[in-house]
Amino acid sequence: MKKNITSKNQANKKNKKLMQKSVTENVAAKQASRSWSISIYVYWFIILFFIAATFYILGRSHGNCEVKDQANNVEITEEALLQANDYYESAKEKLVAGNIADAIVDLTTAIDAGNATADMYVLRGEAYMQTADYRNALSDFNSAIEIDQVNAVAYYDRALLNMRLEDYNTALADINNALAAQTANPSPLLQMRDLYAKRGQLNLWLKNWEGAIADYTNSLARPDGVVNPTVYAERAEAYTQIGNYSDAINDYASAIRVISEQIQGATTSAERESLSSNAMSYFEKSAALNLALGNTDAARSDLESAYTIASALLDNVSMERIQNLIAELQQ
Repeated sequence: MKKNITSKNQANKKNKKLMQKSVTENVAAKQASRSWSISIYVYWFIILFFIAATFYILGRSHGNCEVKDQANNVEITEEALLQANDYYESAKEKLVAGNIADAIVDLTTAIDAGNATADMYVLRGEAYMQTADYRNALSDFNSAIEIDQVNAVAYYDRALLNMRLEDYNTALADINNALAAQTANPSPLLQMRDLYAKRGQLNLWLKNWEGAIADYTNSLARPDGVVNPTVYAERAEAYTQIGNYSDAINDYASAIRVISEQIQGATTSAERESLSSNAMSYFEKSAALNLALGNTDAARSDLESAYTIASALLDNVSMERIQNLIAELQQ
């Protein structure tokens, strides 16, 4: 009996140890499971955090199209960039309409919006030139060239500005750059004919007669654009300076011929009067050259043509002067 009780107690102790072990294993399993669950939550939290951060960054840089103007430390939105082009187009219309002040305001808004183009600076520079604000005009042309070093229009406009400032050597360098840029990156706003003519004018002013003649000849040989009668007249001046009177006379005749064609297409009386006045001047210069060559009859014919134009213009001062010259020839 005592032996049975002892055996039963030992069995109970063994069962109790087994139960305690099972409980301990269950607790450990639950703790391990809980630990695994926590690690999964942390893992997915980290993943979701980085995904959210990525979309946030992409949303700011692309979704909202916000960029930062490094110069002004200002963020620019897609709407502002779109508006910049609208302001640029508006400015062009205002310049055509002669509303220069408002055009400058629109161009300034477009430029300040960020990502300003060379064309924006060029157009504002041209507007500043029309208001004689040469300092700001020069600054804008410089900015345009910094953005686009093969912008022929920017070089050409800066050359025109330097000509107004009577800095002819700098203007000549700009025209040379404009010619090179137009060759490398042609602009529909410019014609090679006009670029050569402008360089010819600069050479004329710099008393580089041969260079002027070469440039005017290149200008007249170009198939593009429209012939300007002043190109013939200015080449005639260069020919006169080197004593080539015959070619000078021919050029004055060509200038007058072009003017006669242009008068037929003139739409205003002011334009017709201006062209007629130029033709009168060319006739007088041709008469002087013919007289120097001993061509008295040709000189008289030129003066009579000049007198006819002066009469049509009701230019009494010119009529009297030309009449006196004709009288001298008849003596």
